[in-house]
Amino acid sequence: MKVGLWMSTRELGTSLSAIFQGLRHSVEPDVLDAYSHDSWPLQTKLAMTGRHEFRPDIVVFATQTQDVVQVIKAAETNSIPVTTRGLGSSVTGQPLPLRGGVVLDVSGIKGIPEISETDLTVTVGAGWKGGELENVLRAQGLTLGNSPQSLHRSTVGGWVATRESGQMSSMYGGIEDLVLGIEVVLADGTVCSLGSNPRAAMGPDLSSVFIGSEGTLGVITRVTMRVSKMPQHSLKEAFTFTDLSSALDFIRELAQSETRPALVRLYDEDEAQHLLGDDNYRGFLSLIETRGPAEIVDATHNWYRKLALGKGGVSNGTEPVETWVAKRYNFTAIEKLLATPGGYAETIEVAHSWNHISGLYDALKQALASCADHVYGHFSHIYPQGTSLYMILLGQAKNDDEAIAKLQEIWRVAMEVSIQKGAVLSHHHGAGLARLPYIQDSLGSGHVVLEKIKEGLDPTGLLNPGKLGL
Repeated sequence: MKVGLWMSTRELGTSLSAIFQGLRHSVEPDVLDAYSHDSWPLQTKLAMTGRHEFRPDIVVFATQTQDVVQVIKAAETNSIPVTTRGLGSSVTGQPLPLRGGVVLDVSGIKGIPEISETDLTVTVGAGWKGGELENVLRAQGLTLGNSPQSLHRSTVGGWVATRESGQMSSMYGGIEDLVLGIEVVLADGTVCSLGSNPRAAMGPDLSSVFIGSEGTLGVITRVTMRVSKMPQHSLKEAFTFTDLSSALDFIRELAQSETRPALVRLYDEDEAQHLLGDDNYRGFLSLIETRGPAEIVDATHNWYRKLALGKGGVSNGTEPVETWVAKRYNFTAIEKLLATPGGYAETIEVAHSWNHISGLYDALKQALASCADHVYGHFSHIYPQGTSLYMILLGQAKNDDEAIAKLQEIWRVAMEVSIQKGAVLSHHHGAGLARLPYIQDSLGSGHVVLEKIKEGLDPTGLLNPGKLGL
């Protein structure tokens, strides 16, 4: 047993199983080992070497809000820290307990989706898997429009807690744009329903406090989101640009055009070759998709096409986009590499303004070149003021210990370069453990506000202690 914010079982004079009696739970060693890792590549390699550094003392499984209340109250009474977890698809260590205690698995909180075709909303339990919910909606001609790569292995509650963003955010927005309301259990067991539909001006938007809070301020149990009607029409096209400047100008003007392309992606030459399976490909590859009523889509896509050609782009037709669509949820290549002794892979996403994104890309590409055998880069979320930048690294080390060292080096180099360049340190994967040392650099004086909110909502530090620098 760990002794951190709370007393050991011996000091409590009772067992953890007794404290959480009536709730499904486990203290089995193999279960505790499994819950000490998420999908962060570093954790994958640590698990392969038998190192379980963030091991909980008990895992409790919730299937309804009242279960969460019971866990929180019992944990509060006994000063036991609680770390909330969905499906463990985080790639930065967000659901891993820094100080042992309880891992609260909320992936079982589901219920029947409440769908309003008139209001275009859906309300579900936080444990709903994204892909399963999307299938339910599509059967009624609706869509969330939210498509993170982890769609089929992540939960709605996880989306909100980590402030994720899907691949079509340029049209549908990030999760913060989709959330209309949440139900959250506070650190004292109070259940609060927050949010409004369609909008309200009665004080600040309280639900937004919990979007991206990574389990440090409350446990999200239920979410109401806006949905959209399935598009009537869609057009896709890919374009090749000979230089990065022209390609970035193209996607910048898309972002600033007051239209809403459904999909915008821009790959550097190395990643384009990987995507297309063509080592002879040259240039920067942009993928776009336009959705909506046929007349609007035809006119808008025609404008996009003229813009691309005017920037020196050459059309590659629809095949590259269809190739990406077929692969967009596929983790197989990275998973196989990580499963190989000495194999390692990492994905790091940052963001910057249009004025500085090219310099950031060049600096990261150069600095990370010595960290892996392959360094790919792409831009996949655009805004009028800037864009995200995704760096993907693949490598083969002599053994897993060396691979672990490489993964740690990748994070150090990427964060130091990003800080030097004044970049946003995460666009949609969040902080977790991977970015924990850089929280102060990221939030600056804003961290004081976060600390005061934490003090007010969780004065004893019960919830996910240590995360977000709290």
